[in-house]
Amino acid sequence: MGASDTLHATGARELIRPDLVFVDLDVDNSAQLFDALEHRLAAGGYVAPTWREAIEQRERTYPTGLTFPGGSVAIPHVDPEHVLRSYIALVRPLKPVTFEFMGGMGDPVKAELIVNLGITRKGGHLQMLQQLIDLFMSGDSVSELLSQKSPEDLYTAFVHHFE
Repeated sequence: MGASDTLHATGARELIRPDLVFVDLDVDNSAQLFDALEHRLAAGGYVAPTWREAIEQRERTYPTGLTFPGGSVAIPHVDPEHVLRSYIALVRPLKPVTFEFMGGMGDPVKAELIVNLGITRKGGHLQMLQQLIDLFMSGDSVSELLSQKSPEDLYTAFVHHFE
């Protein structure tokens, strides 16, 4: 396992960058969210041209909406062949975006925070998903992240959880 594929303090700093944190993104649904992310991620050399179709297909097959104390989150991701450079992108949309509940069981989730994982190591997203779920289940981490007003503050608050 490479350092860039873990969420310990150094790994989180390597995977999340301030330019991949978006606050008040104005989208109405997950398709618009994925369009906006594709534009930004492709421009930064993070994703392959196949990313956009792959993330929508994977989300239909394996939904990622979750409800935690403090708010609702979606953690969409794709298989490694669609990622050129590992990354974490954080989005706090202007209004919640509907995602189906993880595992397909439960009501749709109005995600207030979207954590998009792009991992180049096969199976790496499973470890990261578990670490994120553990983080979001404990304490007030989701509400703390949602309370941040700027991309810089959201970035700082997220990285702080892995120090």
